[in-house]
Amino acid sequence: MNLQVMENLFNLFVRNVFTENMVFAYFLGMCSFLAVSKTVKTSVGLGIAVIFVITVTVPVNWLMENYLLKAGALKWLGPSFENVDLSFLSFLLFIAVIAAIVQLIEMVVEKAAPALYNALGIFLPLIAVNCAVLGAALFMQEREYGTIAEATVYGFGAGFGWALAIVVLAAIREKLKYSNIPAPLRGLGLAFILTGLLAIAFMGFSGIKI
Repeated sequence: MNLQVMENLFNLFVRNVFTENMVFAYFLGMCSFLAVSKTVKTSVGLGIAVIFVITVTVPVNWLMENYLLKAGALKWLGPSFENVDLSFLSFLLFIAVIAAIVQLIEMVVEKAAPALYNALGIFLPLIAVNCAVLGAALFMQEREYGTIAEATVYGFGAGFGWALAIVVLAAIREKLKYSNIPAPLRGLGLAFILTGLLAIAFMGFSGIKI
């Protein structure tokens, strides 16, 4: 892999962590983002799970998109399949891949870290319907990444950006427990305000030339 390719992949990663952050740029995955970001410990656990799910599902969905779904993708089966277009199945198959990976993650976490599994509760299986995960697959499809390496780096960057966002918010919310916050703003009210302020802060990264 030459230097230019590595530089492009690094730029792709940085762009999806900061300037095109899933939470602060597109506001995807807000349900679990707001609900789980009460403590850093649970946020880190969910963040790692989301990173793994997106990093695995995006390249798998890229392979399906390029070798199974889009028009002409089946030409490797023979000339008679060159005009076959299965792109109408994209949503169904993308969600099926996501659900399968999430089920695997849920079983591993339940066996390896029961305390974290109980702390995450319903939000761990709900990764399957986390719009950030499906959004990553759909962005991959829309942007038409040329190689599986680009798709994998994009998925890792998107997942890492989402995890970074939830951990940062959780760290701030933990510190604010010791502050005298007006009653109407406690809980989700303050979380929404903090999310908006963090989104404005992350807009400052858009000035980075990548």
